[in-house]
Amino acid sequence: MSSSHQDHAYPEPAAHPNWSSRHKPRPLTPAQQKQNRDALLRAQRTPRPRHNRNTTAKAAR
Repeated sequence: MSSSHQDHAYPEPAAHPNWSSRHKPRPLTPAQQKQNRDALLRAQRTPRPRHNRNTTAKAAR
């Protein structure tokens, strides 16, 4: 089954300029690298909160 542009109800939007592959991404500055490292370490150290479904059900009663 082949499709053409007339098969669509509306035209496909143009690609965002950031999606073009002409430019290389800028390297992170040392300050940005440090910020990312610190955030990653903080996230790995901090336990995620555990939500218990029964707690909210009991509170509603």
